[in-house]
Amino acid sequence: MALSVAEREAFLAEPHIAALSVSAGPERGPLTVPIWYQYTPGGEVWVLTSADSRKARLIHEAGRFTLMVERLEPSVRYVSVEGPVTRTLPGTGEQMREMAARYLPAEKVGPYVEFADAELGEQLTIVMRPQRWLSADLGAM
Repeated sequence: MALSVAEREAFLAEPHIAALSVSAGPERGPLTVPIWYQYTPGGEVWVLTSADSRKARLIHEAGRFTLMVERLEPSVRYVSVEGPVTRTLPGTGEQMREMAARYLPAEKVGPYVEFADAELGEQLTIVMRPQRWLSADLGAM
């Protein structure tokens, strides 16, 4: 059963690990990778990625991408959202901290941000406007 607009937006706003997919070009399947993301109901989705990553290059070329999130309990549920990139900006330490706090326990946020600053290189914030949604709650399996 498809989710209502409010249900799908609330589900996407939860801190799931997303599968990000973007076209990898002719005669290729899409590049699909796990990623952290941020979303507030009614707003845009944003992700952070290394500025020199294949993912960043492909998103720039395609001008759009898809995120899919799912859970298995208490019922099987998923939301997929696809849309155009509205802007790409240099990533900031504040955004890295916000993202880490979304996914990690409080005591691990600082060490993760230090690791990211030292090891992950320049980051980009890529913002997408949700345009097409697919969703379902398949009930308890």
